Amino acid sequence: MGSCWPWRSRVFAGLEGLSGIPGSAGATPIQNVGAYGQEVAETITSVRAIDRQALRAVELSAAECRFAYRDSFFKSEAPERFVVTEVRFGLTARAPAPVRYPDLQREVARRGVETPTLAELRDCVLTVRREKSMLFDPSDPNGRSCGSFFLNPIVTTEDAERVRAVTASVTMPSYPQPDGRVKLAAGWLIEQSGFAKGLLDGNVGLSTKHALAIVAHDGATASDVKRLCERIQAGVNERFGVRLTPEPNFWG
Repeated sequence: MGSCWPWRSRVFAGLEGLSGIPGSAGATPIQNVGAYGQEVAETITSVRAIDRQALRAVELSAAECRFAYRDSFFKSEAPERFVVTEVRFGLTARAPAPVRYPDLQREVARRGVETPTLAELRDCVLTVRREKSMLFDPSDPNGRSCGSFFLNPIVTTEDAERVRAVTASVTMPSYPQPDGRVKLAAGWLIEQSGFAKGLLDGNVGLSTKHALAIVAHDGATASDVKRLCERIQAGVNERFGVRLTPEPNFWG
């Protein structure tokens, strides 16, 4: 944890990119919550939970949580079996890592800051999230969503080049992964498939600020959301041959 400074004087890094995400700490390991280049998998050291099947408390190490991109043992291997009661995070007293996420880079550059402090970087993250209506704000109609609705698809390099060729005149955002594959931007795929920000489909639609958010307007039902979800999936698959996977769980 660094040198032995009084804890009040320390500035701990590791979660600054997740600033402003609504929800509880106990939910973070379920989906391996992440944003702006960080995931909780990078800092979680252990998770305590109640095993509803065995009716006992258990403690899992980070390795046993089997974290993956927006996934974990809790989500894909044992859904609804565990109730998380405690999450331990191992943060470090250090400066923030270099900013690599494009939207965040632009905000840092706009402020004329070359090496932001953790506090400055957190403020930049909150600004970017606010501009996308991704902060909890009851007065913001775009906020009536469950956040990013689709996972950013991770594809082979060959598939990434195929997608790039479809829109050769437009710069395609892409993010190389450690295993050699490429992460694509789901929001970009959605817009390039003809689903513009602000699109309305009955009582649901896309956020006017972020194509990745499906907004529930007055009178919307779960069936309305599901219908638009499937419409977007079909459109992106038809144009790019990429299948988008929803982030939310569907009940019923």
